[in-house]
Amino acid sequence: MKLNFLKNVSTRLLGAVMLCAVLVMGTLPMVGCTGNQVAQNIVNWTPALQSAVATVDSTAALLAPTEAPIFVAATIGFDAASNVLVAQAKAYLANPSAGVLAQLQTAVVIFQQQVNASLLSAAKITNPASQQHVLASINGVATIVTAILGLVQSVSGKAAVAQMASASTIKLAQVRPYMDAQRLRPVAESYGTTVDGFYAYEAHAGF
Repeated sequence: MKLNFLKNVSTRLLGAVMLCAVLVMGTLPMVGCTGNQVAQNIVNWTPALQSAVATVDSTAALLAPTEAPIFVAATIGFDAASNVLVAQAKAYLANPSAGVLAQLQTAVVIFQQQVNASLLSAAKITNPASQQHVLASINGVATIVTAILGLVQSVSGKAAVAQMASASTIKLAQVRPYMDAQRLRPVAESYGTTVDGFYAYEAHAGF
């Protein structure tokens, strides 16, 4: 039920919240996206993000005793990371300064890296049905964090993006086999490209 809710929310919101990112990516001319708009868009993701994290929290109870510890260890930081990310977005909305933006950049990269690591850990769950269930729950978070990463990139300078990329040690290409292409498609289309094009852009940016 929560996964279906997340998919519906994601479909409705992606076009709006990714607009500034699209404009900056070069597919359309820049028309004045501001840090406030991006921060508000990230804050708008709060209900969907909280729902996705709640789904992850409830997934361990559905797994076999040998599988649950792997999943819990892989996702244990999601609640804290999501809270920090939302708090930093709200702080940037209230005070769109370079210092607060730097904290937001750090927060989104930390969360994105946790999500990437969790996707790799899911491969250690060998039961096909359990792995599919685990990946579905993690992908709910991964799609939103990937969208937010793009939004933060859209208001970050080249040096800041390079710094963010250098801190992203687990690249999207490494977790692509475990990412849900269906969920990523609206993100890619919001960039005016395909899923392949989206991965290529992020790889070029260093993520």
